[in-house]
This record gives sequence, structure tokens and C-alpha cells, in this order.
Amino acid sequence: MALAALAVLFLFQLCRLSLSLNQEGLYLLQAKRGLEDPDNALSDWNPRDSTPCNWTGIACSSAGATVTSVDLTGLGLTGPFPASLCRIPNLAFLSLSWNNINSSLPDSAVAPCAALAHLDLSQNLLVGPLPDALAALPSLAHLDLTGNNFSGPIPPSFGRFPVIQDLSLVANLLTSTVPAFLGNLTTLRQLNLSYNPFAPGGIPPSLGNLSSLEVLWLAGCNFIGDIPPSLGGLSKLADLDLSTNALSGRIPESIANLSSVIQIELYNNSLSGPVPPGFGKLSSLLRVDASMNHLEGPLPEDLFDAPFLESVHFYSNRITGSVPSGVSRSTSLIELRLFANRLNGSLPADLGKNSPLMVLDLSDNLLSGDIPQSICDRGVLEELLLIDNLFSGRLPEGLSRCRTLTRVRLRNNQLSGEVPAGFWGLPHLWLLELRGNSFSGGISPVISSAANLSKILIDDNQFSGSIPSEMGALSKLYEFSASNNRLSGPLPSSLGNLAELGQLDLHHNFLSGELLRGIQSWKKLSELNLADNEFTGRIPPELGDLPVLNYLDLSGNLLTGDIPLQLQNLKLNEFNLSNNDLSGPLPPLFSRDIYRDSFLGNPGLCHEFSGLCPVSRGTGDRHGFIWLLRSIFMMATLIFVVGVAWFFWRYRKYKKAQLTPDKSKWTLTSFHKLGFSEYEILDCLDEDNVIGSGGSGKVYKAVLSNGEMVAVKKLWGASKKDVENANQSVDDGFAAEVATLGKIRHKNIVKLWCCCTHKDCKLLVYEFMPNGSLGDLLHSNKGALLDWPTRYKIALDAAEGLSYLHHDCMPPIVHRDVKSNNILLDGEYGAKVADFGVAKTVEMMGKGPKSMSVIAGSCGYIAPEYAYTLRVNEKSDIYSFGVVILELVTGKFPVDPEFGEKDLVKWVTCAMEQNGVDHVIDPKLDVRQHREEINKALSIGLLCTSSLPINRPSMRRVVKMLQEVRAENKTQIETKDGKLSPYYREEVDPNSSV
Repeated sequence: MALAALAVLFLFQLCRLSLSLNQEGLYLLQAKRGLEDPDNALSDWNPRDSTPCNWTGIACSSAGATVTSVDLTGLGLTGPFPASLCRIPNLAFLSLSWNNINSSLPDSAVAPCAALAHLDLSQNLLVGPLPDALAALPSLAHLDLTGNNFSGPIPPSFGRFPVIQDLSLVANLLTSTVPAFLGNLTTLRQLNLSYNPFAPGGIPPSLGNLSSLEVLWLAGCNFIGDIPPSLGGLSKLADLDLSTNALSGRIPESIANLSSVIQIELYNNSLSGPVPPGFGKLSSLLRVDASMNHLEGPLPEDLFDAPFLESVHFYSNRITGSVPSGVSRSTSLIELRLFANRLNGSLPADLGKNSPLMVLDLSDNLLSGDIPQSICDRGVLEELLLIDNLFSGRLPEGLSRCRTLTRVRLRNNQLSGEVPAGFWGLPHLWLLELRGNSFSGGISPVISSAANLSKILIDDNQFSGSIPSEMGALSKLYEFSASNNRLSGPLPSSLGNLAELGQLDLHHNFLSGELLRGIQSWKKLSELNLADNEFTGRIPPELGDLPVLNYLDLSGNLLTGDIPLQLQNLKLNEFNLSNNDLSGPLPPLFSRDIYRDSFLGNPGLCHEFSGLCPVSRGTGDRHGFIWLLRSIFMMATLIFVVGVAWFFWRYRKYKKAQLTPDKSKWTLTSFHKLGFSEYEILDCLDEDNVIGSGGSGKVYKAVLSNGEMVAVKKLWGASKKDVENANQSVDDGFAAEVATLGKIRHKNIVKLWCCCTHKDCKLLVYEFMPNGSLGDLLHSNKGALLDWPTRYKIALDAAEGLSYLHHDCMPPIVHRDVKSNNILLDGEYGAKVADFGVAKTVEMMGKGPKSMSVIAGSCGYIAPEYAYTLRVNEKSDIYSFGVVILELVTGKFPVDPEFGEKDLVKWVTCAMEQNGVDHVIDPKLDVRQHREEINKALSIGLLCTSSLPINRPSMRRVVKMLQEVRAENKTQIETKDGKLSPYYREEVDPNSSV
């Protein structure tokens, strides 16, 4: 009885507590119960309070204490959309952006939100169709669904919003074409539809009816055809962005009627014809970018007459004629990029006199004449890029006083004369490239003031005199390349102090004296080329102690003495000591035929293959015996080659038969609705279609009859001996990929369309990713295409994919082989995690991580504890992902000879301790614009690669930290329309690769 009484009393107390909270508070608690709150962000939502007005994210009206606003942005909440919030009668503002809301959005959930004026559900994981009920909300003025997984077409109801002002559907999975009925929304001020996989179609001319429109953001919408002239009637439009589509035809002249426009972005299309006149009368225009099109003809003379014009980008077109003279009259121009065109003639003599010019890139044209003397009169010029033109004359004296310069690239022109002394010592200059000209004179000792110089590239000129000892003060110097000049005298001993030196190329000069000793600081030197000079003396044994030296050319000098045995320590890709006066026996390692051409022209060297050793008595019989042995060896080699060729022919014939068995016996298992059959896939399994090959099989590109492309992975045969020795079979890998990918639905996980099996032949059919893998792109000569905003987006995409595997799959999935080559990029450089051949689910049994029989993963990405214990959990993936972030920031491989015994993680840590952050950042990135974001991303990468697993954040936390990197900066540079200001975007500069 006593216990029963206590229970009744307890229930009574609960009822009293719940009755003390008003109805709106109960609705909020109901919403909280349906969500996971891993960071305990809603801990102050206390049912004992009488009103929720002081709770986190809740705001109430000043009178009546009714809830009018719920703002739960970025709290890490997970779960379905909390429909009970819409039962709050006066709720006018609702934001759940930057969380993990992961359900569909049914009409029944949002229909009760009758008072809602502002709804922001951006950057979540919502799926399914767009709900019709949203358009029926009578007061809804702001709707932002950016960055979700909504799919299907834009419903017709979205043409009937009664008072909508801002509509943002950016970065979803919307299909069909952009509908014309959006032109009915005459109250719209912003229409943002960018980066959706719409079907190819034209821009609806009806959008010209949106008379109140201020922002039209339609980048990456798969538009084709012409730009409708009707868009020129949008008199209030401030931002027009039609970039990254497939638009063709001419730029309509009506664009010049956009009287309020601030920026026009038409880059990365297929527009043709001339640039229309009229831009000069746009009194508010700050930026125009029509790069990467097929525009032709001269630039209009009035282009630079717009009074506030700051940035002009028309690079990578077919523009001819001269640079308009009006450019010199502009008083606001900051950035002019016209590279990769067909411009000719000379530049206006007073260019830079009136404008605060910071960036001038006119590379890859046919421009001639002098570089204008006034180019840096305003004293703010940072980048001067005039590569591959016909400029002549001397460098302007004013450039020697241009202390703001950071990059100067004048390669392959016809410039001559002496370089002004002060120019060598500019304090912020880090890249100086004067290659391929006719400069003369010497390198000034003033160069010691250029404390930031990292690269000095002055090959193929007529520089003379000695190398000044002051160059030893350039503590950041990585590359000094001065080949094919007339430099003379000895190498200054101070060069041995350059701890960052990676490449030293001084071949084909008149340098003399002995080679440097005391070069222990050259720990990063990978290339040393001193060929074709007049060096004398012996080869320093210290060269053999340089840990990453792989290119050594000392040929064509007057070197004497023997070859130091220490050179055998080097792992050389290029090795040449020819045409010197070396003597003595060769070190044993070099006594092989592969080094035959490395020692030519040294009469004093004694080795059999040199043919220079004296012939002793009895050697004739010995040589005859050797000739017989060589003949036998050559005959055996010939028989072997013929046998291998015959075997290879038979093997290919056998494999072809294996590839094309009876098609009727193939079994197809689909995971999505397919528009193709297994027969189309089998017909594409040809060696000409191979696009990749790895440890688990070959990958083919298959073009289907409907024009779509897929990637087909054919797994290696199950009888491979090495697979058996590793206690793994192809069947296991196949089952892992199918079991994992077949049930996954996420925008950042590569989609598995289907699988095909026949006996022991197994095929996996994936969606095709046109930009390949991150690793291949980042570490190729196309790495400059990946500017920082793109790299950041790739990191965030991949993190969201891994977070889904770790936190939203039951049981959680550990990838076990996270690396840049397993992150694939779509046509817009969106990232998706791929290759689940070694993925395993983590057993949720409370017994700790599962121990695997072998180490899975790739060198440089494997977590330290995994390599020793073979125990795998989510923390292993987080370490590997941290290495990927470091790759994105540094541009370097996870393991590289440059690092010596270190991997990328240890190299970054040591380099930052010794030289600071700037030393590890990829020089292809514009640190000036994105320094804060890059530094924060670097910190996240180092946190993920902590040696102790317990110190690594969860993937959900990593996603949130990455989002905060951009969110914090976004608040600093956001425009009034809520879109990131274009003036802070990193531009793709093909000529900026260093």
C-alpha cells in the first residue's frame, strides 16, 4: 500500500509539472522527443518552466508571450522533421538548417504551419518529392531547401505561392526541366536553383516576367540553347549567374539593359559571337565574368566605362584585337584576366595609372610592345602574369618599387636589358619567373631582402656574373633554376644553408671552382643539375647522404678523382657523370649495364663495360668464352620472348571467351529502376573501354543506347593465389560491395545500379563519375582546377558520406579503405565515397571493435593502431579521412620520397613546427583570399589524424566542424541576398600552376 501511494504521488507531481508548462512548450517537448541531440544542445528545455520563451532557439512575441520563432540552426540534431512544431499557432520563423534532419517532408507535416513566413531547412538530409503543401502556406515569403536530397520535378504547385519572395532549391536532386510556371511568381526577389541534375532544356523566357527579381542564380542547371533576351527586362536584377551550363549562341544585347546589375556571371558555357556593347552604361556593375566560352571578335570599347567596374574576366575565349584603350581610364579596376585569347597589339601606355590594379593576367596571347611604365603606379599590384606573349623592351623601373608584388611570371617573351636592382629584393615576392627572354646583367645582392622568395626561374636568358652569396639568406627558397645563361665563378658556400631547397638547376653556364661541401641542410633537395659547367675537384661524398635526391647530373665538367661509394645510397631516377675526368673503379652498385650511359667520356674509369681497361695476357680465351655465353643467353632470351608472346595470345583468346559466355546465363540483380539490360553492359567489356584497374578488378566505361554512361567493375577471378594467401576471396569482396552499396541511399555515396553474375565472373554497375577520382585529379597536371572552394566542398561532401555510414546505417559501416582515389567526382566536382570491397559492418555487441585477419587500407592512410592491432572501428576511417584533408590542403601524396622516413601526417606536423603553416599549403591555392578557411581545415585534418583514437572526433562532429569553417566566413562576406559574395571566389587560373 505504501508503495502504491508513493507511485500515485509521483504521478501527481509529474502531472503538476506538465500542467505548469503551456501548450506551446508541450509541442516543443514533443518535437525534442522525436530528435536525437548528441551534443545536448537542448538541455535547457525544462518541462518545469511555465513558458519556453527562454529556451535555446526560442523567441516569443513581446506581448502575450507566444512563440513566434524557432531557430535550431547547426545544433547537430538528427531525426525526422518535427511536425509538432507546425502546431504552434503563431510560429512565423522556423530554421532547422545545418542539422541532420533525414526524413521525407510530407504535406501533412507542413500544412498546419499557417502563420509561417520564413522556413529554412537547408543543409539537411531530407528526401522525397517537394511537398505541394508548402505553396499553400498563405504567409510564406522565404523558403530555403538548399543542400538536401529532394528529388523529382518541381511540382506545379510551386507556381502558385501567394507572397513568396525568396525561393532557394540549390544542390538537391531535382529532375525534369526548370518549369516555365516559375515565371508566375511575380513577388519573387530571389530565385536560386543552382546545382541540380535537371534534364537538358532551355532557360524559360517567362522568367523575364519576374519584375521584382534581384538575384537569379541558375548555375549548373544543365541549360542548353540561347540566353532568352527577355532576361534583359529585369530592371531590379543585381546578380545574374548562369555559369557552368551548356548555353550556346550569343550574349543577347538586352543584357546591357540590366540597369541595377552588380555582377554578371556567364562563365563555363559554350557562348559564341562577339561581346555585345553597352556594358559601359551599367552604372552599378562591379564584376563581369564570361570566361571559358567561345566568344570571339574584339572587346567593345565601352567595356571599361562602367564607373564602378572592379573585375573583368574573359579568359579562355577566342577574343581578338587589342585591349580597349578605355582600360586605362578606369578608376576602379582591380582585377583583369584576359589570358588564353588571341589579343594582339600593345597595351595602353598608361595602364595602371588611374586604377588600383591588383591582378593583371594577359598570358597566352599575341600582345607585343613594352610593359607599361605605369603598371604599378597605384602601388597595389600583386600579380603580374604575361606568360607566352611577344612583349619586348626592358622591365619598367617602377616595378622595382612595387613592394606589393607576390607573383611575377613573364616566361617566353622578348624582354631584354638588365633587371632593375630593386626588383630582385621585393619583400613579398614568392614566385619570380623570367624564363625564355633575353635579360642580361647579374643577379643583384639586393636579393637578400626578398625574404619570401620560394621560386626563382630565370632559365634561357643571358644573365652573367657570379651568384651572389646573399642568396644564402633566402630561407624559403625551394627552386633555383638558372640554366642556359652565362653565370660564372664558384658556387657561394652560403647556398649550403638553404634548408628548404628542393631543386637546383644551373646547367649550361660557366660556373667553376669545386662543388659545395657542408650541404647537410639540403634534406629536401630532390634535383641537382650542374651539367655543362667548368667545375673542378672531386665529387663531395656528402651528396650520398641527401635523403630524397633522385636526380643528379654533373656531366660535362672537369671533375676528377674517384666516384664516392656514398652515392650508392641514393635512389636515382636520373644519374649522369659523363664527360668528366673521373678515375678509379666504379662502386659495385654502378657496375651494371643500366648505368652504362652514366659514365661515358671518363677515360680514367676502369670497368669492363667501359672498354677502357688494359687487356692482360690470357684475356683472349676468356673473352671468347664470354662471347659464347652471351650468344647462348641471347638465343635463350629470343626463345623466351617468343614463348611469352604465344602464351599472351592464347591467354587473351581465353579471357575473351571467358568474358562473353552465353548471355542468357547471366543473372542480374538491380537496386534501382534500370533503363538498360545486362546485354548492353556485356557488350562494353572491351579493353578499349578500360578506365582503371586496381587490386580488386578492372573498371570499364560503358556507353548505353540511351546515351547515358555507367562504370562497370569486373572483379578478378576467385582463383588468384595471392587472394587465397590473404584469406580473402573475390566472393567476399563482391558480397561486401553488394551488401553495402545495395542498401545505401545517400547523395555522397556512389550509386550501385545493379550487379551481374555468371559462374565466377562478377560485375558491379555503378553510376559514372566523369571527373574520376580525387587522387588522380589532385596529383595530376590538372590539380590547378581544384581551387580552395572546390576542395572544401569535396572534403565536406566526403565527410557527409562517411558520417552517413558511421551514424545513419544500422549497424554502422566502416569503409576500411578511405583514400583520395576512393573519392569520386561528378561533373560539378561533387564528391562521392566509393569502393566498398573491404567495407565491414561493426558488430554492435558491446565487445569492442572487430579484429580483422589482415590489414585493409592503403599506405599512408592506415591509422597507427590499426597497423599493429588489426582492430578496426570508425576511428580508423576518421584517421584516413584526416589524411585526405591534409592532401587537399598540401597538394602532396600521403607518402612521398620528399618526406624521407615520414608520412604526410608527420611531415605536416614537423614542417609547421619548423616553418609555420604557410610552408605546407599547396602553392596552387590562393592563400590570400582563403587563409582562414585553409588554416581551419588543416587543423581539422590534424585533429582527425591524432595518434590516439580517443582524441579523434566522430564523423558527425567532423561534418559540423567543416560546416562551421565556411559558415563563419560566410557571415563575414555574405551579401544582402544571402549568397556568397563572388568577389571572394577563387578563380581557375591555368597559368598559375607553379
